[in-house]
Amino acid sequence: MQQVFSKTIFCIILMCSFQAAWAQKAASFEDRVKDLEHFDGFFDLYWDQKSGQLLLQIDRFGDAFIYQSSMPRGLGSNDLGLDRGQLGATRLVEFFRSGPKILMIENNTFYRATSQNPAELAAVEGSFARSVIWGFEVLHETESSVLVDATGFFLRDAHGIATWLSRAQQGTYLVDLTRSAIFTPSTKAFADNTEIEAVITFTGNPKYGEDGSLVNDSLSTVAPDPTAITVHLHHSLVRLPDSQYTPLPYDPRAGLMGSPRDNGFVDYGTAVGDPVNVLYARRHRLQKTHPEAIFSEAVEPIIYYVDSGAPEPIRSALIEGASWWNQAFEAAGYRDAFQVRILPDDADPMDVRYNVIQWVHRSTRGWSYGASVVDPRTGEIIKGHVTLGSLRVRQDYLIAEGLIAPYEDERVPDALLKMSLARIRQLSAHEVGHTLGMEHNFAASVNERASVMDYPFPLIRFDDNGEIDLSDAYGVGIGDWDKRVVMYGYQDFPDTADANAERREILRKTRDSGLLYVADSDSRDPGTAHPSGNLWDNGNDAITELEHLMKVRAYALENFGARNIRPGRPMAVIEEVLVPLYLLHRFQVQAVGKLIGGQYFTYAMRGDEQAMPVTVEAQKQQAAIAALLDTLDPDLLSLPQSLLDVIPARPPGHDLSRESFSRTTGVLFDPLAPAASAFSLTLDVLLHRDRAARMNAFHAADERLPAFNSLLDSLIGTSWQSRRRSGMEGAIQRVGSYQVLQRLMGISIDAASTPQVRAQALMSIRELDDWLSKQSSKRLEPEWEAHYGLVRHEIALMLENPRAWAPDQRQAPPPGSPIGN
Repeated sequence: MQQVFSKTIFCIILMCSFQAAWAQKAASFEDRVKDLEHFDGFFDLYWDQKSGQLLLQIDRFGDAFIYQSSMPRGLGSNDLGLDRGQLGATRLVEFFRSGPKILMIENNTFYRATSQNPAELAAVEGSFARSVIWGFEVLHETESSVLVDATGFFLRDAHGIATWLSRAQQGTYLVDLTRSAIFTPSTKAFADNTEIEAVITFTGNPKYGEDGSLVNDSLSTVAPDPTAITVHLHHSLVRLPDSQYTPLPYDPRAGLMGSPRDNGFVDYGTAVGDPVNVLYARRHRLQKTHPEAIFSEAVEPIIYYVDSGAPEPIRSALIEGASWWNQAFEAAGYRDAFQVRILPDDADPMDVRYNVIQWVHRSTRGWSYGASVVDPRTGEIIKGHVTLGSLRVRQDYLIAEGLIAPYEDERVPDALLKMSLARIRQLSAHEVGHTLGMEHNFAASVNERASVMDYPFPLIRFDDNGEIDLSDAYGVGIGDWDKRVVMYGYQDFPDTADANAERREILRKTRDSGLLYVADSDSRDPGTAHPSGNLWDNGNDAITELEHLMKVRAYALENFGARNIRPGRPMAVIEEVLVPLYLLHRFQVQAVGKLIGGQYFTYAMRGDEQAMPVTVEAQKQQAAIAALLDTLDPDLLSLPQSLLDVIPARPPGHDLSRESFSRTTGVLFDPLAPAASAFSLTLDVLLHRDRAARMNAFHAADERLPAFNSLLDSLIGTSWQSRRRSGMEGAIQRVGSYQVLQRLMGISIDAASTPQVRAQALMSIRELDDWLSKQSSKRLEPEWEAHYGLVRHEIALMLENPRAWAPDQRQAPPPGSPIGN
């Protein structure tokens, strides 16, 4: 009895000791934080102004949450691609404790098992690695939480900028902690998310070549001191969404995005015979208040906020363009489910609670982006973040200046700004579409602008007076395809409905309506096969539209001159306006090229009754080849002498850029460079190795279809063996024919080309050499005689030692699409 009593007393004493210890620790915790600024939220923060430390209170272990990094203040260089507002990786993480050590562990969401068996789950989890992002030491603890110093974690290179700069050949850079600090104005905490921002400085030295010059001067153009690069990095700790969201399986026919690494996974819990790769479509959570009603308000609408840093009238154009999406949600039965507002002054664009349309400046024009923070478990979009490059609107303004030569006097016509703002509205809608989960649809131009998710080229027409009309340059409003995609992805079906069957019916009706869909992967490269999958094109007949654009181009060039730039500007800058006009046809050339070795196809599923692939008929392919060869006519590529006479050398302060034509004439404008660029763009299409291989494969199956060697015969005939021209046209003919030979040499030694394609190119070179040998007996102009002599010499050298041959790359055309990746 006494022994039992003694044990009881001992337990009471022990409990009291523990309580006293916890009370002491709690008191110690209160003492530690009493003078610190407290941020109360999902994870509590304590800011120590004196020491510059940011303390993180951790009160949950083993519970997953989202860790999102981002870049609120960037470098401003398209070449480097580190923009303001850029989102980093979205990670599913949890805290783990072992003694005094706290680890932040990133879970491997790509390999899973949908099973109720704990052993199965453990088998998958144990088979693949996780990643420990950071280790923390416990400073203080209470009974329910610990306090750690998280300063080092938030001051690290969370965005991988040092690696990024190294790969871009900018030099070696590392975080300099002495020049980095927590940025408290953007450090905040809320119920479901904690937001932390830091000023991070990377120090290092730019990379120099052996001659002492910078290998790549991108940093020096955007940073005051390229040895110290200071940006802002942001960290978001986000509570996981609840389990009420139902993932939407990805369907390649629907037009929604699905990225295997972002919102897909390998499921080892599936039955044998079923696919293990699972992919979900991206979309926001949206529910009707009354799912059974044809029209209903949303339980919680999707709201996007426009950056107030965008100036007027651009800001209003951004709001209007983004607001078009409400038309699509109305078509799906929602009332005011998509809204657009101005971002409140006290709101942080990087705060995950806000879907944001940000206005971003860069040193040169670049792409705009629609990115998202996505729950990696389900594909649910938590935050949409649009990045709109501010120079896009100026590029359209430049195109309009080239087309209509507007400056009779000091007055600026309204048509220029009107066209530019129309493009900005469309761009706003396009990028917001990505953040709603929409994929590109590059066939929309074939369906009369059926989607804002295409890349639109201005629709240029002639008015009744024969003058250029830009009044309908860009479409207005959401497209029919966009409405169908929203209906498929966001429709909230009644509980009594079979949602899968309803979505199949939506897809069937979309197909039966005649709306086409060609995704990015089958469109972007000039060598892709689908004739309807094109960027920056117009119309459902590519050849007809190319012929029309060549007429527009000829008309505008005939009227091109001083009236294309404003009074008071250097005459030399007329070249900036000339470039996009002279190469106006560049994208339609690619569209015509898709007909050659092309094939119409759909993303058919077994049993969905979609049409099987159809190869473009021989007559159409031949017409496309002829249309492209017409673009190489020296007469079409010659600039009017009246224009050449008024383009002076570049004045001080107006250096050439990559947006200018290259030149071999020093400071003076090179009259052959534009033609060289045009030749290069057409040859990129005609001589693409994938297209060449398809032509041969299709010809093998059907001899009526043109093989690659027949295209080469036509090209040699048009460039080398056509009537020799004199003067400027002759010079252009020599520039173009030399490029043709250079391309053929490249193909003949290209290991990535098929043996048959290489053999055909080599045969064309040998036949050309034989033809050239027979020209020496004819009376030739000195320029032609010298040209033939050089070419035969180069052919001999190349045939003797192919590995030593290198292509002439001096005539690369200026960029057409925005610069950068």
